Amino acid sequence: MSSETAVKKCKVQGCKRAYRAKGYCRVHYQKWRRGELPKARYKVCSAEECLKPRAHGGLCEEHYQAARKGEKTS
Repeated sequence: MSSETAVKKCKVQGCKRAYRAKGYCRVHYQKWRRGELPKARYKVCSAEECLKPRAHGGLCEEHYQAARKGEKTS
């Protein structure tokens, strides 16, 4: 291996850890999988602070069912 071979770095600004997958280091890759990074793994619910995957009409299953029943969710 030559000294010119560069180690890929995580694409999160300020992170100096080595690349693992999808452009992220191990720590940020796990956060990405859990939907905790700004660019989530999947499209998330449009309800405030909800990071669950979208199911219907831009809402997760829980918020969608509550909206159908006319309930207010927190």
